[in-house]
Order: sequence, then C-alpha cells, then structure tokens
Amino acid sequence: MNTIKIGGVPEHFNLPWHLTIEEGSFLKENIKLQWTEFPGGTGAMCEALRNKDIDIAIILTEGIIKDIIAGNPSKIVQTYIQTPLIWGIHVAAQSKYTDISQLENTKAAISRYGSGSHLMAYVNAQHQKWDTSKLQFEVVKNLNGAIENLTDQKADYFMWEHFTTKPLVDDGTFRRIEDCPTPWPCFVIAVREEILTKNRAEIKTILDIINTTTSDFKEIPSIDKTLSHRYDQKLEDIQQWIQITEWSQSQIKQETLQEIQDCLFDLQIIDKKIAPNKLTFEL
Repeated sequence: MNTIKIGGVPEHFNLPWHLTIEEGSFLKENIKLQWTEFPGGTGAMCEALRNKDIDIAIILTEGIIKDIIAGNPSKIVQTYIQTPLIWGIHVAAQSKYTDISQLENTKAAISRYGSGSHLMAYVNAQHQKWDTSKLQFEVVKNLNGAIENLTDQKADYFMWEHFTTKPLVDDGTFRRIEDCPTPWPCFVIAVREEILTKNRAEIKTILDIINTTTSDFKEIPSIDKTLSHRYDQKLEDIQQWIQITEWSQSQIKQETLQEIQDCLFDLQIIDKKIAPNKLTFEL
C-alpha cells in the first residue's frame, strides 16, 4: 500500500478530505492518505513541499504560484475552491484603529513571509492605493500568534479568513475593520513533481475520489451542523459560508494563472513571470 502525505489548513474548507479519509475511500484503492494540519498556512506548506515532508498541499493559489516561480518543484493539478477567499482585516478589540484608512503605514501581522496573510497585505494595500514599499510586517506564525501580537500591540492588524476568525470577533478578541476578497479562485491542489512522476496513477485516483465527494458535498444531510460542530462555528455563519463557497473539479484556467502573475509582478512579489502551463500538470 502506498502512503501519500497531504497537508492543509485546519479550516472548514478541508472537511471533504477528512470525511473521505474517515470513510476509508482511499484505503479501498490501496492508498494510505496521511493528513497533516498546517496552522501556519501556505508559507508552512510551501516549505513542507520543498522539504518532502508532504507530497500534496491544499494551498492558496497566489502562495503556491509565487513559490513555484521561486523554485518549488511542485505543480498545480487542480483548482480546489473555485470561489474567492474572504479575508477579514482585523485589529485587537481595544485598538484605536476603526477605519481601513487609518491602517496605512502601520504594521501587519503575518504568519510568515510568502504566506497568504503576507501576500494579501500587498493586495489590500494596492486596493487602498497605499505605497506598498512602506508595508511593515511582524511574523506571528499562526492565528494564536496573531492574537498575542495584536493584543500586545507588537502588530496593528492581521488578515485571515473571515469565517475562521469570526468566533474571535464574536468573543471580543478581534474587531473586524473590513473584508478583502481574493480576486481569483482561492485554493488549489499542488503536488510535488517527483510524486507526479512516480505515483501519477495514485494522484489521479485521489483526485477522482475527492472530486466525487466535493461535487455533492453541499447535499450531505445536515452538513451545516457537522461543519458548525467540528469547527466551532455558529450555524448561521456556516450556512452563509456554504452559500458563497463553490468547490471545483477541474484544472485552473491558464488566463487566471496569467492574471495572478500579472498582479504579483505589479506588486513586486515575484520578479519574473513564467508560461502558465509551467505552473500546472495535466493528469
């Protein structure tokens, strides 16, 4: 039996993977899919792919594109979430900042350089017409680190997925100033090139299985209650999230990859652009 190591954030987007693993769907095909949680997000997963700690990552689109261009030997095999990610822009509950304009030239908490929280700080700054060369960062590793650093005023704001941080807004830890959606499909499935060469058939099987799950995920009886319970979210928040979220079963479009590269290049996050087909692998 082949063991394939996969990683993703500990968020509601990835419940289809957990349900499918728990049901034994991969084991029936002689594949042991070993899941690892990455609270540190995309930057941590990029590093894990490079270090061969995982074979597959469910990862933010802009983050893996940046890292592939920087030499990560992986490829995008499919879009996972077709819809944008809604990034909440948060400050500590007691912060003096109440409006997005006040955050110009303040310090952003980020999980690590190259992470979604890092890249989206640039995207948000561009939206606000700020000078991106003046952005300042405090590396906080994960959500718990952000809580600590915002509370201690070592950083001023933190961008993280709206619904994941909603309980912290509800309990008065954070205050959300505004939302900033990604202008592209938010999560893709990336696989190390070595695994695509050696285990192509297994990767194809894994995608077939997860696509079967995600294609009718919303129709699973009481799935909203399951998500609410497992991710400690209010039922009405989960119901709203389900409404605006669409899973994908197909490869990301080449023109979308070009648009993302154009954006990252304009923001000086990447120093070159490559042919979109060099970012992907067709199974």
